Amino acid sequence: MVYAIVKMSGRQEKVAVGDIVVGNRVQGGVGDTIELTPILLVDGEKVTSAAKELAKVKVSAEIVRDEKGPKIVIMKYKNKTGYRKRQGHRQPLTRFKVTSIA
Repeated sequence: MVYAIVKMSGRQEKVAVGDIVVGNRVQGGVGDTIELTPILLVDGEKVTSAAKELAKVKVSAEIVRDEKGPKIVIMKYKNKTGYRKRQGHRQPLTRFKVTSIA
């Protein structure tokens, strides 16, 4: 089984061909292809982590769709002063499908 560890959106993800991965929003439309930076490549029994060999490896992914993460509620409260502040946040995300590891 061939898989790679790639750097994506400030995190590391384990991906194989056909996997669907969610990361931070990237520029581009649905169907566009992006290149992910490999950190480690496992090809059967061979493990590659040298920078010179990883420079030859290309991990391609296709943008499936843009979406938003779960709603996060931020509540601030101070006792005895009547201070209350409510705020929400939804992280913009992009869903990718890994098309090739070459």
